[in-house]
Amino acid sequence: MTRGDVERAAALHATGRQRVTPFARRIAAELAVDLASVAGTGPGGAVREADVRRAAKAAQTRPGPREAATTTAGEAATTTAGQAATTTVGEAAAIMAGSAGAVTAGQAGSGTGGLRPAGRGRAGPGAAAGPVTAAQRALAMRQVTARLMARSKREIPHYYLTNTVDLGKAMAWLHDRNRELAVAERMVPAALLLKAAAVAARRVPQLNGFWTDDQFAAASEVHLGVAISLRGGGLVTPAIHDAASLPPEELMIRLRDLVTRARAGRLRAAELTEATITVTNLGDQGVEAVFGVIYPPQVALVGFGRVTERAVAADGMVGVRPVVVTTLAADHRATDGYTGARYLTAISELLQRPEEM
Repeated sequence: MTRGDVERAAALHATGRQRVTPFARRIAAELAVDLASVAGTGPGGAVREADVRRAAKAAQTRPGPREAATTTAGEAATTTAGQAATTTVGEAAAIMAGSAGAVTAGQAGSGTGGLRPAGRGRAGPGAAAGPVTAAQRALAMRQVTARLMARSKREIPHYYLTNTVDLGKAMAWLHDRNRELAVAERMVPAALLLKAAAVAARRVPQLNGFWTDDQFAAASEVHLGVAISLRGGGLVTPAIHDAASLPPEELMIRLRDLVTRARAGRLRAAELTEATITVTNLGDQGVEAVFGVIYPPQVALVGFGRVTERAVAADGMVGVRPVVVTTLAADHRATDGYTGARYLTAISELLQRPEEM
């Protein structure tokens, strides 16, 4: 499904008397555009991406305290006022840049999954001025993660699937390919796992997208979120854009870059808000399997454990093979176990033919 298909098929769910495509909502969140002020030019007056971008450009020329219309990682994101705070993915973008007013109470979010356009909130009472310290940032990140996961478990009916994948062919291919690469460019198994997860999401698009306005909207590309733990504590899930189209070597480069910049607090806002499906890999921590919690408004999270050696029967023979346990947490509103099983099977099949990925 293309982005245009999503816009037409979603045909714009009403927000009061205004109708907005899911993609337009995401762009509005990214550019800090107030959708209530945007005139739609789509069918029935629907607001489309082009309308949002025009409004953002126009806002840049208007004077006033709110003239900055482009979301940056340093601007504040706010949460719901007058009720228990609802975590927004946008908070992570603000915190990573050290924004003092990032975790505050304010107006209800208006973007995808409750993501409020950054830059429109105000710091809550007692918010410190100036950059936050590393300890404050870590605490804020933990608070964001805790609220986001609590919201996810409260609102999303999760179902879980697991599969053990034979990595014999994948590890042999990786060994041979690394012999051709410079030491600094060599790949670890995570590169192949991420590639398989991304390509499988393209093959099973029902798991790649967002639950918004009480329906699923498939994403046109696979922007693979990768869970990264921060040295001072906390967790972020920046996205590798168009991951299904990247060769494993390029994915490895992107992964190293994301980890480095995440731990230095130099991620871009778009990287923190545009993931369409997320992967968590705890293999380097010695964990054999991980059952994750979905990051709303996404509808799936993939888990990989560590590569272990096990006795495996194949062609009537028993041998020791490298294997990895793959898991899937998915939103039962968007898919069922049959679709989830197709996705995990696709990952396994791809890893049996690593040279084709």
